Order: sequence, then C-alpha cells, then structure tokens
Amino acid sequence: MGIELITLLIVVSLLALMALGVPLGITTLTVSLATAILYFGERAGFFVVAANVGEVLHKYELIAVPFFVFMANVLERSGIARSLFDSMAIMGGRFRGSVAVQTCVVAVVLAAMSGIMGGEIVMLGLIALPQMLRLGYDRKLSIGIICAAGALATLIPPSVVLIIYGLAAQVSITKLFAASAVPGLLLASLFITYILIRVRMNPALAPIYDIPETGLPFFKRLKFLKGVILPGALIAGVLGVIYSGVATVTEAAALGAVGAIVVAGMRKELTWTMARDAMRQTVLTVGSIIWLVLGAVSLIGIYNRIGGGEFLRGLLTALDIAPIWVIVVMMLIVMVLGTFLEWIAIIFITVPIFAPVVVDLGFDPIWFGVLFAMNIQIYYLSPPFGPACFFLKSVAPKGVELQEIFRAVLPFIGLQAIGLFLVLFFPELALWLPSMLD
Repeated sequence: MGIELITLLIVVSLLALMALGVPLGITTLTVSLATAILYFGERAGFFVVAANVGEVLHKYELIAVPFFVFMANVLERSGIARSLFDSMAIMGGRFRGSVAVQTCVVAVVLAAMSGIMGGEIVMLGLIALPQMLRLGYDRKLSIGIICAAGALATLIPPSVVLIIYGLAAQVSITKLFAASAVPGLLLASLFITYILIRVRMNPALAPIYDIPETGLPFFKRLKFLKGVILPGALIAGVLGVIYSGVATVTEAAALGAVGAIVVAGMRKELTWTMARDAMRQTVLTVGSIIWLVLGAVSLIGIYNRIGGGEFLRGLLTALDIAPIWVIVVMMLIVMVLGTFLEWIAIIFITVPIFAPVVVDLGFDPIWFGVLFAMNIQIYYLSPPFGPACFFLKSVAPKGVELQEIFRAVLPFIGLQAIGLFLVLFFPELALWLPSMLD
C-alpha cells in the first residue's frame, strides 16, 4: 500500500472517529494501533505502539506540566486574581478605558503565573466582565478583550503550549520562554492600543472608573499595590531561576507549585478543601493532556516509521516558492487543523514533520515555535471551535450568547494576525532575548 493512500486512510479514519464522538486521545491511539498492526503484524504492532508511548512518558521535561497546572489551580482558588485586579484597576486612575486596559495588564500577569489559558479566562470572566458591564462598558469590547487577553497564556511564559512544543521539536524550553516574552508583550500592547484608540474615537464605549480610590494622588494610590506584591514575587522567582540558569524549567515549575502554596498560606486561604480541589482539578487537566499526548505521539511515531514523515517533508520542500512562504503554508495548515483538532494533537502531529523542514530551510526552530504558539492563540479564539469563547460562555452573565462572543473576538483575531506577521517578517522580535542566554 502506497504512502499516499495510507495518509488518506489515516486522515479519513481520524475524521470519522471524531465525527462519531470518540475522544481525540482514543481516536489517535486507535488509528495508530490499526496502522501498526497493518504494517508490522499484531504482535510487533502492539510493541511499536507501546515503545512510542513509553518513550514520551520518560521525558523529564513533561513533569513541568502538572506542576504549572497545580500552581495555577492553587492561585485561582486563593483569591489572588481578584486582589490583583482590584489593585491594578485602582492604580489605573481615572482615564477612559482604564478598566479594560487594566484587565489586559492583569491577564499578562496571570499568564505569567499560570501558563494555561482556560483557567485565566474563567477568572477574568468571573471578575472583570461583570465589573465592566456594570460600569457601562461596551459589551463587545469587554467580551473581546477578556477572550483575547486571557488567551495570552498560550504565549507568555511559562506557557504549557511552549513546553509541549519544546518536547516535540526537541529544542530548549528555556530559550522558547525567552523568545516568547517580547511577542507576548507585543500582542498585549496591540490590544491596549486598540482599546485606547476605540474609546478615544467613541467615548461612550468606556465610561470613566469613578470611585474615591482612583481619585487619590498617584503616590497615595501606591498603597493599593499590595495586591501585586505576592504574584509579582512568585513570577519573578519562577522565571528568574529559569533565565538565570539556576534551575531547569521542571525544577522551576516545582518551585512555583511550592510558592503558590506559600502564597495561599500567607493569604490565609490554604485549607484542606482548597488543596483537595486544586489537586483534583490538576489530575483531571493533566490526565486529559497526557491522553492527547500519548495518542498523538503514537500516531506520528507509527506514521514516521512507515515513511510518512519523509513523504510530507518532501511535499513541503518541493514547493516552488520562497522559503518564508513555506513557513506561511505551515501556519495555514495549523490554522486548518485547529478547526477540528486539539492543540496538543496539532503539535505532536505537525511539529515532528515541520521542525526538520524549518531547519533545512535555514530558519530557527525557536522562532518557529513562537510563531506556532501565536498561531495556536489565534485558534483559541477562532470559530467554530474557539475554546476561549466556550470558556467565557461557561461563566458569562445571562444574556451573553456564544454568537455574540464570536463576533466580539473578530477584531482581536485581526490584531493577533498582525502580531504574527510582525514576528514572521521580523524574527529579531523573538530571537534577540534568547541570543543573550548563549
């Protein structure tokens, strides 16, 4: 059976099983096992699949994922996000659009504390959205900034997306974290600039946040920064030990998990119920991630063994276009896959094929990793799947419909696309900081 036909059969099988409602992890494992048995026989096929699964479970860096997820769950339940938002909103003072701007700033801080997108959007949806709607902010502007800013956790370190990409591409996760910092702040700056321009053109979109504390002189408002101290110290500690070389990403993740427990204890929020709920949610989240990882790794491992990787790499390198446009084609493929696959499956299915092509074309796989994460961020917002939109809908006030959320995020998808193309054509935006670590 030719590789062209088997590629078509694999794609059709994946789509058919997903259409039947089979979970993605089970779908990819089933298709990989069937392919292995078809090519290698029953006994050898089972052995090949087991070997692929065992290999990924031995990756030390993968341990960072449950640590960062646990850290995010503890911080979510300790009330630190609410205190952070209140402090930043007061520090913003009385300028038009301040609450929306501060929501974006808080989202950046939360992203640096958690590394996972879902929990951040839920927190912002519970805390910031009702506040903006109560103050009379435009609904579409409020919804859009929460989804877009909340999705920054896919890019800003310690992003779990970047950790998984680093494992799949076999590149330095520390350098990926360093490379993603500037693009992440670039996107946040684009969001804030858009907000300020919109409210300047139409003041009715954002009333002034008028409470007594915001009218105090700046230096008197500094006392309200106490809500920023603990999360700031935790972020500085986790990222500081990574970039300084004192600890690996996995060790830093463990320190972050311990630090989150300390923060909860200092806030007198550390209870058995809170710890139990945080551990339970961590197990559920990481369990679903691991199933997706195992299925995707098994499938791409079998596909590479039968020559599929070389076949697809040959197709990409044979394109009669400039190398930079090959990268654009890869980005478009990821966007299409994002309409029906989870991001973990997209990474493990595409990155082992794309990464060697990126190197052969003379590009840096670290830079490509940042582009990949920015693309995943667009996928998080884009209909019809748009996980960020569904997360917000689950906690949004009554009357906020899913279609309204999809319409609200469209301008921010455009801003993300602008940021993606800036990094695509100006790689220095991503690569100058990692170069300082050499």
